[in-house]
Amino acid sequence: MLPRQIKSSLLRLAAQYPVVTVTGPRQSGKTTLCRAAFPKKPYVNLEPADVRKYANEDPRAFLKQYPAGAVLDEIQRAPGLLSYIQPLVDDAKKEGMFILTGSRQFEVMEAVTQTLSGRTALLKLLPFSIPELGKKRASMSADELIYTGFYPRIYDRKLNPTQMLADYFATYVERDLKRVVNVHDLNSFEKFVRLCAGRTGQLLNLQNLASDTGVSHTTARAWLSALEASYIVFLLQPLHENISKRLIKSSKLYFYDVGLAAYLIGIENARQVATHPLRGSLFENLVVMEAAKHRLNSGAMVNFNFFRDSAGNEVDLVVGRGPNMLPLEIKAGETVNDDYFDGLNKFSKLFPKTAHPGAVIYGGDRLEKRSRFPVYPMAQTSSLLAKSGF
Repeated sequence: MLPRQIKSSLLRLAAQYPVVTVTGPRQSGKTTLCRAAFPKKPYVNLEPADVRKYANEDPRAFLKQYPAGAVLDEIQRAPGLLSYIQPLVDDAKKEGMFILTGSRQFEVMEAVTQTLSGRTALLKLLPFSIPELGKKRASMSADELIYTGFYPRIYDRKLNPTQMLADYFATYVERDLKRVVNVHDLNSFEKFVRLCAGRTGQLLNLQNLASDTGVSHTTARAWLSALEASYIVFLLQPLHENISKRLIKSSKLYFYDVGLAAYLIGIENARQVATHPLRGSLFENLVVMEAAKHRLNSGAMVNFNFFRDSAGNEVDLVVGRGPNMLPLEIKAGETVNDDYFDGLNKFSKLFPKTAHPGAVIYGGDRLEKRSRFPVYPMAQTSSLLAKSGF
């Protein structure tokens, strides 16, 4: 098992709160992390039907087995337990009693925040980050990372990424999707998800996406919400500041795992990435999620936006809020060109009081010190954010 950076945040919060809730995609490593962090706690998986039935039908008796707490995996399968956990932790007045995990973020978050408000800390665990890969990353190019993705099982068991991601998606459709939203036409839904992957890094136009899929706008919105809820897609919101009414208001669409996006658009090996017309968008997806993992692994929120106005001026990623913003331009090329800095120059004119001038993250492997905007390799995304105080 590769060490997970979020473990220190998990242990710190478990020493401060009676309950810690860890959400994230299936197979992102939640179970492995929690069992390794709390080896002496009883572990209960709520997926098996008999365990789930017991927890749902007789929650008091179920929890009576664990007077000192436990790791409860996939808590969304028995949400009624939360109402009974609340008085237990209130009476015990002990920190770190229960560690909860869940793979459907909206459902889990709503239940947990309503029932355990003030009693639980919240963490999100995404698949491996580049720093977590360590030596495994050393021999991998950006194209190989895009093709392979970051799900732990691929690395731990040396699986073929295409086969593993095909199984992952099939399992998601067969098992998780039906619990989140009622889908009558699975073929249309799969087409919808593949069309989403083809729009990675682009502005979301739900009406066009619905039309291309052959479904209604209402159906497309419900399906997109299901993909968000189950940690398949991530919507990056536009920056809203009172500088102009000409700012774009649509979100940008990304996938939580770039390897899954690559699989869904038909990429079957790393060589195909190099010449694929969406390589730049996939590279951007990789960097955006690396930045998200850096924030989440430290226990912080994903405080990201992007900037674009109606004239086409754009900065791919803006970290922070108000005057404490770090604008980042993302370029897949390995050779730095002057136009890499156009968006940052425009942004600095619109936001002259921003604390951080900004930087470029590119596909090369050298840190370049430019006169105003430094240029960082993709692998140093986390280092750049840490250095900038994020």
